[in-house]
Amino acid sequence: MKSVLKRSALAMLLVSANIYFLNAQTNLSKYEVGLSGGVFVYQGDLTPQQLGSYKTLKPQFALHLYRIVSPSFSVRLNVNRGKIYGNDAKYSNPEWRQQRNFNFTTPVTEISAQGVWSFLAKREPRFSPYLFAGAGISFLKIKRDWSNINTTVFGEGSDVQNGLAIDASKSLPRVIPVVPLGAGVRYSLSDRFSLLGETSYRLSFTDYMDGFSKSANPGKNDHYLSHSIGLIYSFGKKNDKGIGCPKW
Repeated sequence: MKSVLKRSALAMLLVSANIYFLNAQTNLSKYEVGLSGGVFVYQGDLTPQQLGSYKTLKPQFALHLYRIVSPSFSVRLNVNRGKIYGNDAKYSNPEWRQQRNFNFTTPVTEISAQGVWSFLAKREPRFSPYLFAGAGISFLKIKRDWSNINTTVFGEGSDVQNGLAIDASKSLPRVIPVVPLGAGVRYSLSDRFSLLGETSYRLSFTDYMDGFSKSANPGKNDHYLSHSIGLIYSFGKKNDKGIGCPKW
């Protein structure tokens, strides 16, 4: 009799666990889509600021497509569109920047795949900071301008003029690899909608993103970053829908 009761209890426990598992699986949103907007920040030879040129911010927007792997980890496809701009003349210190007077602009279309780790998702599902990293490519169309250089300061034979001769002969990159690294915060408004705010830094592997290298600072590559806020929409069945149990 006891063995029958034990087997019955075990069977009920297994059935209950299986129902719970199916219910959790059914209610979990596997896919999400997001939209965000913000600014691109140029970091390179045409700014003295180590954290980037906040005097030449340009708008950007992005589409995010998520595939949830677990409560704390997801992968996402990002498509970003915006512009990057740098200008020596925006900076009066050091003074020679306004005399060199280089500037550039380029549209940017960036496509990347990223892994997103929400390290407090299990404890604080409503408010979740996260880290992310990935790889991608950026499409550029660089327009550079050195026509306003002060030749009385940077004359023939100077390092700047000699470097310009080399830079002018270079074909500028149209596609570059990038490595996005960043952090953000997500706040759940409801089962369907969440707010996000994030900062993303892009490592690049070229010193010609701004069109200048030998005439500027050939020892460092150019990079860019973004600050953005946005909204995420979650697909899938939610907790209030259950698994289609019969009505009594």
